[in-house]
Amino acid sequence: MTGTITKIAAVILLLGVCSCRNSGTRQGGLSFPVADSVPAGEAEKLSDEALADIVQNIASPVEIASILQSMQVPFSAGYLAPTHEADRLTTNFQKAVMLGIYGADLGYLNIYEKTGNSVDVLSTIKRLADGLRVGQYFDFETLKRLSVSKSNLDSLLFLSVNSYNQIDNYLRENNRGSISALMIAGVWVEGQYLATQVAMSHQDEILRDRIGEQKIILGDLLMLLRPYRSTSREYQSILGMMEGISNKYTDVKVSYRLGEPETIEEDGRLVLVQHEESIVEMSDSQLAEIAEMSKEVRNKLISGL
Repeated sequence: MTGTITKIAAVILLLGVCSCRNSGTRQGGLSFPVADSVPAGEAEKLSDEALADIVQNIASPVEIASILQSMQVPFSAGYLAPTHEADRLTTNFQKAVMLGIYGADLGYLNIYEKTGNSVDVLSTIKRLADGLRVGQYFDFETLKRLSVSKSNLDSLLFLSVNSYNQIDNYLRENNRGSISALMIAGVWVEGQYLATQVAMSHQDEILRDRIGEQKIILGDLLMLLRPYRSTSREYQSILGMMEGISNKYTDVKVSYRLGEPETIEEDGRLVLVQHEESIVEMSDSQLAEIAEMSKEVRNKLISGL
């Protein structure tokens, strides 16, 4: 199967540092990290350029939702992560993962213009962001107004993405890469869950290709998470779960070929853009195994590992 690869910045809700260091043990024997940052010498270093490239290539839930809408797949609130237990999130680790997941859900809701659900998710995101003291990067009132009015979807999506990008930059500039990595993982997992669940009941070549291409993207995501694997059992756990999804992609083949170049105008100049096309080879059984593992990981994350 073929499909043009689209690089869209992920709708990533990235928050910063909480001055209160949460520690302790949750039921089940898992202890959460006492700091957001990684001790010197314990993390591999990735360049800013490499990090930016990885973030830009994470599949955008907005892109996924747009594909579903073009397929005329009805909106389903059943795909959304529940918000009623958000107040139980007490650690930075939990909040980082779930805010990524809620950010993905927000993109899905915005595309389908579901104002009632959107305001609920926005309120949850704002409350958690304030709790981590990065609410200043999240313009809740404007986002709420745009959601309720349904007047300008483009502005709503732009403001959402712009807010998340500011928080992402803040995190990385202040040595909080571990939190950024967890949120990116949350965004990816929720987008992957949404895409694979729909793909199991609706045949669509473009959607199937996007799912197949995640083999490459997931490799980048694992590279983001691995530097923190020695900091706590929680990072080891989420890394293990993501590697479990990656293992289901082992026999999926993804290759690339150059497509037709395109001339576009940029800043008053003509620029030649070289496109690539992907060739994805993935059987129905492979897709089913990927979908099942993605669902399992996502449900573990929203239940708190």
